[in-house]
Amino acid sequence: MTITLKNCSYGAHSFTGVDMMQVKMSAAFAAVSLCALPVTVSAAELNLYTTREPALIAPLLDAYTAKTGTKVNTVFLKDGLAERVASEGEASPADILMAVDAGNLVDLAEKGVTQPIESATLNAAIPEQLRDAKGYWFGLSMRARVLYAAKDVDLTAFNYEDLADPKWKGKICIRSGQHPYNTALFADYIAHYGEAKTEKWLSGVKDNLARKAAGGDRDGAKDILGGVCDIAIANSYYVGLMRSGKGGEDQVKWGEAIKVVLPTFKNGGTQVNISGAAVAKHAPNKAEAVKLLEYLVSDEAQKIYAEANYEYPVKAGASVDPIIASFGELKIDSKPLAEIVGYRKEASALVDKVGFDN
Repeated sequence: MTITLKNCSYGAHSFTGVDMMQVKMSAAFAAVSLCALPVTVSAAELNLYTTREPALIAPLLDAYTAKTGTKVNTVFLKDGLAERVASEGEASPADILMAVDAGNLVDLAEKGVTQPIESATLNAAIPEQLRDAKGYWFGLSMRARVLYAAKDVDLTAFNYEDLADPKWKGKICIRSGQHPYNTALFADYIAHYGEAKTEKWLSGVKDNLARKAAGGDRDGAKDILGGVCDIAIANSYYVGLMRSGKGGEDQVKWGEAIKVVLPTFKNGGTQVNISGAAVAKHAPNKAEAVKLLEYLVSDEAQKIYAEANYEYPVKAGASVDPIIASFGELKIDSKPLAEIVGYRKEASALVDKVGFDN
């Protein structure tokens, strides 16, 4: 019997939450017990708590189980991951904590629910700026904040600094400045140039907007096709989702209407964010947990990451989906993600200060 609760689920691989009124009371009581009590697993099993969408990690877990025989049980939580693990305390069955966005991984470490791991395999595969310096979390896949441009725009290279150039006045589309994708970019700008220069730059970007900062990343491509704007800032993997047809026929047209340029900071590289994982502080199967993390940076697993969601692998030389590879060589920014994350609050405050979303 499959039992699910809102924001609380357990089983082999993953389940999404439903409202308690949708299950019988007997099932509800069983589920409450399941979520409240520790789950004991053998050494050939692991418990993975994740905020990442289940469909995106299922291929990786299936491959790992087929390769090693180790069963991976997953608990999918839309939010409240750190709180859940903290409330379970030393009795927590969680072995691995997986999250999207570097900020979430840093938060897990700062809230004391992860533990440091020493692994030569992880350190060799993952660039230094994409993992915690003390081993409290590790990036496993990347997405880049790139430039979408109309195909008739003469553009082969671009700097993030150029977004404030008056030549682009009325020609830029972007989603809300308060969205985590953008606050991460703005925080990276602060890491490079400080708050004062970032405020001036952000005001310049706002002045160049073709429309209100709103919608999603794919709307940037849609609006380029519609002639609303010439360029847009968005995440790299959406291009794969659009051009592959996974988003429907209309999105294929949006994806084909644009070219992608990998922008960089003038004194750095392209801004990236990660999905990653950490070993839980009280992991009952720590050794097995480390083995799974090491598998996730193998060539095989990195290829699965690239195919499942059009992400960049973190491991140099690993396979990249042809759509994403067509953008050219990715040079990731040298600023450590842990440092960039530290400027999130300042970035959010500047968005409000300049009225970016007004």
